[in-house]
Order: sequence, then C-alpha cells, then structure tokens
Amino acid sequence: MRLSIWPGAAQSFAEVLEVTRHAEATGWDGVWFADHFMPNAEPGEDDTHPVLECGSVVAALAAAVPRVRVGTLVYGMTYRHPAVLANMAATVDRISDGRFVFGVGAGWQVNEHEQYGIELPPLKQRIDRFEEALHVLKGLLRTPRTTYEGSYYRVEDAVCEPKPVQQPLPLMIGAKGEKRMLRVVAEHADEWNCWGRPELIAHKSAVLDEHCAAVGRDPATIARTAQALTVVDGPLPDLDRPVIGGSRAQLADDVAAYAELGLDELIVPDAYLGTGDDRRKAMDVILGIVRGG
Repeated sequence: MRLSIWPGAAQSFAEVLEVTRHAEATGWDGVWFADHFMPNAEPGEDDTHPVLECGSVVAALAAAVPRVRVGTLVYGMTYRHPAVLANMAATVDRISDGRFVFGVGAGWQVNEHEQYGIELPPLKQRIDRFEEALHVLKGLLRTPRTTYEGSYYRVEDAVCEPKPVQQPLPLMIGAKGEKRMLRVVAEHADEWNCWGRPELIAHKSAVLDEHCAAVGRDPATIARTAQALTVVDGPLPDLDRPVIGGSRAQLADDVAAYAELGLDELIVPDAYLGTGDDRRKAMDVILGIVRGG
C-alpha cells in the first residue's frame, strides 16, 4: 500500500516544501494538494486565511522534489475549461518527468463560486458537464487531435502539445456518489479517491466493482485511494469528517483495515500532525506503522 502526504493549502509554501521533502527523504510515495482558493467558510465566518493555488504548487513541487509522485486532490472542473486544464496537466507531468497524477472532480465549494462569479450548476448538470470534460481531457492528453461537441464543451481538431511523459497520464477521479459518480469512475478513471474510514471505503469500493461489471471494466484496473484525518498519540477531534488513529495501536488497526480491503494508497492530511519537529516525528510514526517497522 502506497503512503502519501497531503499538506494543507492554508500554510506557507516553505512549510509545504518542508513536509514534502521530509516525505521524500524518509520513503513516502507521494504528495497531494487540494484545489481551492479560500477557506470553506459559511456566511459570516472568516474567509480571509491565505490559501495557495493548486496548479502553481504542484508545478513547483514537481521541480523541487525529484522522486515522489505529485498529484492534485482534486482539480475542480468548474474552475477551468478542460482544454486549459489538459495543457496544465501535461506541463506538470513534463516538469516532473512522469510523476504527476491528474486528479479531477466535479467541483463543490459554494463560496468560491459565489465570490468569483463562477457557475456552480445543480448536481445533475454538474455531473453532465464533468462527463463531457473528461472526454475533452482524455482526447487532448491521449490522442494527436481531438474533436468533441457536447452541450457544454466544444473543441475542434484541437491539439495539446507537448503530451505528458506518461501515456496514459494517470487520471484520478474523486467521487463518492453511488448512482452516477462511481459509474463515471468505472468508465473513465485509472485511480479513484474518496474520504472515509476503512468500512466506508470497503462499501464504496464494492459499489464501484458493480459499476465496473455493468460497463465491462476489470475493477482491478482502477487503483483505490482514500484519506481520513490522522491523529498520532492524541485525542480524536469531534468532527463530521472521518478520523483515524489516536493511539498508535488504534492507528495500526486502522491501517491494517485499509490494507485488508485492498487499498492501493493511503493519503494522510497533515492537519492534525502538528508543525515542525512534531509533524516530522508524527510522519515517521505513520511511516513505520504502514511499512510494518
């Protein structure tokens, strides 16, 4: 099972780089970065905390850190035309010499769309647009020229050069919806990502297998990735997001449960790992547990 770190976007690039370099030096497999422009604040809450832009950060990490995989978790499709996004992805894969993982999702954060005047359609339309965008992305990244005409996107005899180093460039889709989005994963994705503790990931993975059977896809061709907030040697926060760990013994049990269900990659957000030396020590503990050391 691969192990990757997910530095929060609300810290300085120096801190992101420090975390990533420590991960690379100690044997982690990858680093992921989220695609947001501001905190997910409700009306009246503070939305002014700085947030780093994803595309710029993954390009910088691809150049600065030479071994680990670098991925987006995940690019929101509503923010950029898919043809523009395809060129961004191909360039980062070139910068990394073939270590980029192109994570995409349908988009969701309300305040970003409201403040920037970007349309956030109702869910059905958003997924319709996302499916069209995937056709554009895959065409541009994997074929010499692409012509596609849908209800939302149109490209004509379009090129995207240079192509990624990797052929195909791994396409990861972040999805949890069991009726449509996991079917989209079955039809298009090389990798799938979802928030969740092991029991939820096992359930969603079984649903994905059913969609693979329906579309004639070998489920083993889709890598399964997941994340949960991770605590090392501390109390678990009372949150509505999935959390693993607490004690080292409990973290080991959680990691073993992920491994038992066949998870290909565990992604660890750094939000509850502390800072500086404390964070590095927590990362070392997690690495030792995952690697059985």
